[in-house]
Amino acid sequence: MTSIKACLFDLDGVLVDTAKYHYLAWKRLAEELGFEFTEQDNERLKGVSRMASLDILLSIGGIELDEAVKLELAERKNNWYFEMITTMDNSEILPGALDFLKDCRENGLKIALGSASKNAMTILNNTGLTPYFDVIIDGTRTASAKPDPEVFTLGASELGVPPEQCVVFEDAEAGIEAAQRAGMRSVGIGSPATLAKANLVVASLGDITVERLLKVATA
Repeated sequence: MTSIKACLFDLDGVLVDTAKYHYLAWKRLAEELGFEFTEQDNERLKGVSRMASLDILLSIGGIELDEAVKLELAERKNNWYFEMITTMDNSEILPGALDFLKDCRENGLKIALGSASKNAMTILNNTGLTPYFDVIIDGTRTASAKPDPEVFTLGASELGVPPEQCVVFEDAEAGIEAAQRAGMRSVGIGSPATLAKANLVVASLGDITVERLLKVATA
């Protein structure tokens, strides 16, 4: 049996509800470009980097642009998103997330963030979650987007915990794949149909405890 020593968390859709702000910003951009971007389309952007997300959005609209224009559009989207997240507070921490982070701390588990977001620190600071993390790896520190495992392998390295003793918490298929490629176990937050490759799937962090988590080690 492999013991679990560390938990690595995605941010959007796992700890806080920022996905709606991403969607609203991408939707606004699509409308400016003259096409519709739906919530179903937005599912394809979960766990994906900003520029990769823009490429998906442009493909939906059937639009090809040069890199300079794409960088400007990505920056415009991010500015809209940033305006929205600056008003966030602890009321937007998802149900059960804070209690589970405290449970991990009380049981001696190390905690890392593994997020593609370049705005992670703003969100963590505004919601008061920053002190719960031993290590924070976000989009400003990584070169490759999920499903590349870089964000998780870097987190485990800085925690000083071997991959096989880490569990990743993710709400996106790309994140679950990244965990697998990193040699880590995973807990999917959301739909069992979407996250079928995870070792365990729960609706939210309110549906898991450290006691239950430790059973994942034998899965």
